[in-house]
Amino acid sequence: MANAPQTCPKCAGKMKQGFVVDHSRAASFVSHWVAGAPEKSFWTRTKVPGEATVPIGTFRCSSCGFLESYARDEFASQ
Repeated sequence: MANAPQTCPKCAGKMKQGFVVDHSRAASFVSHWVAGAPEKSFWTRTKVPGEATVPIGTFRCSSCGFLESYARDEFASQ
């Protein structure tokens, strides 16, 4: 990411790239941002329109643990 945080805005520690994982019964996924408010679904608990999601990358401070997240297509699983 071109303008990724290099230093923590809270304590000036070093930021490290990672991601927040979503677990299902059989797999693990990169978390995604979804536009709008969540809606209940009987079958899946929450409705998720596939075309409106953007993968989330998260940066963590190695000193204080502060997290900063960005929703960008480049954070999709490769």
